[in-house]
Amino acid sequence: MATKTVRLNWNPESQFILSDRDDYQIVMKKPNGVSASDLLPMALIGCSSHDVVEILKKQRADLRQLNVTAESVQDDAPPWRFRKIHIHYQAVGKGIDPEKLAKAIQLSEEKYCSVYATLKDAVEITHDYEVVEA
Repeated sequence: MATKTVRLNWNPESQFILSDRDDYQIVMKKPNGVSASDLLPMALIGCSSHDVVEILKKQRADLRQLNVTAESVQDDAPPWRFRKIHIHYQAVGKGIDPEKLAKAIQLSEEKYCSVYATLKDAVEITHDYEVVEA
């Protein structure tokens, strides 16, 4: 099993600085950073989108752009548990086969995306997709 370490440093200006294992930094705290709870759906769509792009590249799809949104539903009271995340994929390109896009999403969910694999039993995750001709 691989062990990976990420870090958080808090400073007196009330900024939380997150660093990944390559020391890439993300500021966490409004108004100049990302909300902590937004990081979860962002990680999910980041992981899945990377897979989808790589799979479509291998299929030689003429993908010009991939736009992905995640709409989250959380409880209104602490600890604000996530109940549902709906992902919408929009693939922009020339002659992209919708069935191949659907298969790429399915492969990401079932085989490759570690974030999806971790969340799928705890949060209802749904998706839809569309293909837009460039």
